[in-house]
Amino acid sequence: MAGGDDLKLLGAWPSPFVTRVKLALALKGLSYEDVEEDLYKKSELLLKSNPVHKKIPVLIHNGAPVCESMIILQYIDEVFASTGPSLLPADPYERAIARFWVAYVDDKLVAPWRQWLRGKTEEEKSEGKKQAFAAVGVLEGALRECSKGGGFFGGDGVGLVDVALGGVLSWMKVTEALSGDKIFDAAKTPLLAAWVERFIELDAAKAALPDVGRLLEFAKAREAAAAASK
Repeated sequence: MAGGDDLKLLGAWPSPFVTRVKLALALKGLSYEDVEEDLYKKSELLLKSNPVHKKIPVLIHNGAPVCESMIILQYIDEVFASTGPSLLPADPYERAIARFWVAYVDDKLVAPWRQWLRGKTEEEKSEGKKQAFAAVGVLEGALRECSKGGGFFGGDGVGLVDVALGGVLSWMKVTEALSGDKIFDAAKTPLLAAWVERFIELDAAKAALPDVGRLLEFAKAREAAAAASK
């Protein structure tokens, strides 16, 4: 890290959006203070740092807060351009393509996945599941095109799309355990299935991804609490 840079991450360990930021920081080799927030009793620092949405993650760089996971990732990539690998390609067109697929991951996979996991009715959950699996199929094709024969969406190295999708991997494995469905099925999406195995073996992934067993217990406890409140 450049001299004088002070980084503080406000987050919560189960959050896939916080995981994205941790992945980027680990890939860049940046040290930071990891501040665990109680989302039921948000700190004054969080409320002051993100007064509009009052949500995590927030990266505070030398006292200046940056909010929203994908904005934070691009901020890290720009500010620490000379540190570690670049998450976005140098070519403007390829950068635009990467941003398109990042938006696709959030809008077409993450949003319906959350509906699948937390929908109020079985119909909502079923529709979320259907949309999530459709998105996985599309992302198989995106990986084939974007990787250009390399192992990642970023080609030979990890890029912004890899981090966006990688941030939700632990939760996808939890969803598989809860539902019995295989999301990244080697028979249906062989490139993505291989990508998952390649990604989780990265040092940055080992450092940043939450433990699946711990996350599964968290998800079960949240389900039980939601059922008890009905």
